Amino acid sequence: MRSYTIGQAARLLSVSPDTVRRWADAGRIPTHRDETGKRLIDGPDLAAFSTALAGDADETAYTTARNAFPGIVTAVKLGDVAAQVEIQAGPHRLVSLLTREAVEELGLAVGMEAVARVKATNVHIDRVQE
Repeated sequence: MRSYTIGQAARLLSVSPDTVRRWADAGRIPTHRDETGKRLIDGPDLAAFSTALAGDADETAYTTARNAFPGIVTAVKLGDVAAQVEIQAGPHRLVSLLTREAVEELGLAVGMEAVARVKATNVHIDRVQE
């Protein structure tokens, strides 16, 4: 399972690292420390928090249609041939329909960092290398 630093989580949530620290200190998002003492957030915890946070958003962001949305995978639904992958990128929830083979080849899983690229009605997913 992948874990994220405060800075990585801040980038994925489109907030400052100080905001993520305040949320962690307030108990809104669970953290743990690695062997060097650095605070980390487990991928599934960050995915759940980002989804909940997006539900609380009261602002609408305006972007062009051909943007890249870095975010975190919040759901992966596999069928026999097709798959559905959901990414929470700040206040944006993006859903991509692709083949099961593509999802398995990319190794997509909940809590993983990914980029959704939107062009017209298509949502493409790029896996972010660790």
